[in-house]
Amino acid sequence: MALTGKRKWLNEVIFGTDTPAGKNFDVILIWAILISVSLVLLASVESIEARFGTELIVLEWVFTALFTIEYILRIYCAVDRRRYLFSFYGVVDLLAILPSYLGLLFTGAGYLLVIRLLRVLRIFRVLKLVRYLRDANLLMRALWQSRRKILVFYSGMLVIATLFGALMFAVEGPANGFTSIPKSIYWSIVTVTTVGYGDISPHTPLGQAIASLTMLIGYSIIAVPTGIVTAELASELGRERSLSRCDNCSRAGHDADAEYCKFCGYKLGEVEDLKKEEWGGTG
Repeated sequence: MALTGKRKWLNEVIFGTDTPAGKNFDVILIWAILISVSLVLLASVESIEARFGTELIVLEWVFTALFTIEYILRIYCAVDRRRYLFSFYGVVDLLAILPSYLGLLFTGAGYLLVIRLLRVLRIFRVLKLVRYLRDANLLMRALWQSRRKILVFYSGMLVIATLFGALMFAVEGPANGFTSIPKSIYWSIVTVTTVGYGDISPHTPLGQAIASLTMLIGYSIIAVPTGIVTAELASELGRERSLSRCDNCSRAGHDADAEYCKFCGYKLGEVEDLKKEEWGGTG
């Protein structure tokens, strides 16, 4: 159903980026989000909170009220309300205001307001940078395609961490800080990932030998997830090149950002899917 009157005007201002009013609205919104998040960060500093706590709370509720009104207006003027509510931006817009109200019931929930930073992603649309999101989509597809391999890898890592953790608990015991198998598994994960916090460490010669073996295993397999993702990324790049086809000679194999055909020099057409909304439709 086409929008008319006030709803149409609000839709152009709130959701649109092609008009001066729409651009100005999004720029003001982004600044408001950044200021609001800055207030949350300042409120977490004890000295600042002790001196300006009341002022920070008042300002935060002012921003919460403004964002709540904006969210209601978005629902009111959206072309497809259901589509907006369940879109990426629709969910983020809701999460941006919920922590303030949850803070009335649960202490500390207000710090979750940093979620509002996700709303700054609208700057990609304001500055016409949607084409750069193609690279992000490519990476996300590669991660999704490699999800099974990554799951198998981490399952194997969990088995290894459990075995070495249990072995270290049996060798070192509570006297050396390994008070339980779960805590020993924590040590094993920290060691295999080469993080090495140093809060727990083996003291016996046998325990140190096991720790050395754990470190070597960590160095041996830590690059496995990178290789998995890299292989899928190369596959996605090849698939994307095969989709970029010249209208003149019908040959594929062009880079994603190519403007002219490398075989005949013909200007390549715009990829249609870049013209579509990749951000949840109306949001």
